[in-house]
Amino acid sequence: MKPARKLIRPGVRNLHPYVPGEQPKIRGLIKLNTNENPYPPSPRVLAAVKQATDQRLRLYPNPTAERLREALAKYHACKTENIIVGNGSDELLAMAVRCFVEPPRPVQFFTPSYSLYPVLAEIHGARVNPVALKPNFDFAPPNQLQRDGKWDFRAPLTLVTTPNAPSGRGYSTKQLEALCVRQQGVVVLDEAYVDFAQENALKLALKHPNVLVARTFSKSYSLCSLRVGYFVGHPELIGALDKIRDSYNVNGLGQAAALATLENMAYYRANIQKIVGTREELRRQLSTLGFEVMPSHTNFLLARPPGMPAEQWIEALRARNILVRWFRDRAVSQYLRITVGTDREAAALVRAARAVLHTEH
Repeated sequence: MKPARKLIRPGVRNLHPYVPGEQPKIRGLIKLNTNENPYPPSPRVLAAVKQATDQRLRLYPNPTAERLREALAKYHACKTENIIVGNGSDELLAMAVRCFVEPPRPVQFFTPSYSLYPVLAEIHGARVNPVALKPNFDFAPPNQLQRDGKWDFRAPLTLVTTPNAPSGRGYSTKQLEALCVRQQGVVVLDEAYVDFAQENALKLALKHPNVLVARTFSKSYSLCSLRVGYFVGHPELIGALDKIRDSYNVNGLGQAAALATLENMAYYRANIQKIVGTREELRRQLSTLGFEVMPSHTNFLLARPPGMPAEQWIEALRARNILVRWFRDRAVSQYLRITVGTDREAAALVRAARAVLHTEH
């Protein structure tokens, strides 16, 4: 009999899995490492979830999230056929790889960007085509895209996080459209952080048949735990994705919470404005301490700390009960990624950073 290791596909045996942000077990840590919303869901959303915890728990949820899709279609002024709902947008990204890419054809994406993208491609047996961003985390303007030699315009799938992570940089709709129209394959514009930005590219998904826009209820709407995301795009692309969707892929409590969220948008818009305000004040204060802070259109900041390397800052802040994120990717290894929390949490971070600098000197 073969040893267990030999029973596993070589591609999976050699896979470097996606590493999510740490979920600390230590009480009292200020958690600024996973870009969660610091504010709770609307009380009406919590009430809707509690109300749904009745005898319906023994039943399967609506398999196509029909009511939620209808509400989303109304919200985005499109049709239900333009929308598919998933177990978080991550599930939909994985489905897009399976649906549109015939191995070993490539999946392409910016780097540095969401580190799940290459993992999804490699699980599927697809090649990866990472396209390096500029040092300022921008990409080539439209008139240079054909000349930079990095893009494969025949790639079946291109994944673009916009605004980008971990940089926080926003991209204009005009800039994104120039990229989309040059691609012969499907382009997914992953707008997980778009509510914190100045513009969005949703209209491109309703204008171009090769464009899908991904949205999530996690970042802006405080529903990380319930895992609800969706794609907007051409009905033929949505229909193809629906063919490979797992049955009952979105749980009933998640559907109830997302529906109630769409009915309470004023509450979330106010929270988003608070986060943006805190973000800009935190950026100002860190800059005065000597941090090089990138402009952000998200709910986090990418900041190069002064003095010692970023990897040492992680431990120095952790010793002061502050948890932020550091990436080994060489393009961002000199930076910390800092989630924008409440004003109180931001103030605690600044105090801790000041204490680190004082100790160092």
